[in-house]
Amino acid sequence: MSFYLMDTHIVLWWFSDDKQLPKKIKNEIADPENHIFVSAVSIWEIAIKKSLGKLKVPDSLKKTIESEFEFLSITAEHAQQVEFLPVIHNDPFDRLLIAQCVVEKFTLITADPMIHKYM
Repeated sequence: MSFYLMDTHIVLWWFSDDKQLPKKIKNEIADPENHIFVSAVSIWEIAIKKSLGKLKVPDSLKKTIESEFEFLSITAEHAQQVEFLPVIHNDPFDRLLIAQCVVEKFTLITADPMIHKYM
């Protein structure tokens, strides 16, 4: 049994069945033995990008996510952990996702090569 947190772009690729999502990652997400989480960070990032007109997603996306995955809330411990991360990546959403993985001991599912430098 493994615990995974999906990066925002992975969430979007999963629900749009995007061809950029590698088969290996699809299999990990679909494996019933794995616990897959979506962070409140991703919901926040999607909401901001949608409100700015940079992203088009259905209004029902949050409900759809809830039907398939578990949500991970943001805690003060997650926020504090950002302080201790090396400054490799400047994206605040990604840094908070990484911090959540450190605190929760989850593996982050991402295609972002910058994030892999933290692992």
